[in-house]
Amino acid sequence: MKIFLDTSSLFKLYHEEDGTQELEQLFSQVNITHVYLSELIKVEFTSTIWKRVRTKEITVKQAEITLELFESDFVKYNFITTDSLILEQARNLVTKYGIEGLRTLDSIQLSTCITLKKEVDAFYTADKLLRTLMEREGLATEMPSH
Repeated sequence: MKIFLDTSSLFKLYHEEDGTQELEQLFSQVNITHVYLSELIKVEFTSTIWKRVRTKEITVKQAEITLELFESDFVKYNFITTDSLILEQARNLVTKYGIEGLRTLDSIQLSTCITLKKEVDAFYTADKLLRTLMEREGLATEMPSH
């Protein structure tokens, strides 16, 4: 099975929070052959880690360890380059869904998902708006039933 994870869902694999157990269960029960990520996630994930330090949810040492672990896992992931086509499509998505609250980085994530529509079996996000927009764009956000 091929899946896409955005930053909000990938983060749950590295930091215990609501939804971590469900994601870990997915990985333990399903043969996941490919995990696709937008290359944007490298910046977003790092930003998320340091935000958790600023809000005192984790220590600087925990942040450094988590970032080292994330970087060592890069070989496990298929990073999708944020090219000019993805950015142009993201701009169009902001025009389409901006009034509903679609913001810049999520528009790039959504654009990346749309690009992978024919290759990926399921797209995961913990962001409610992004999940809704994924579904509106015809992307599977649940496990396909076999």
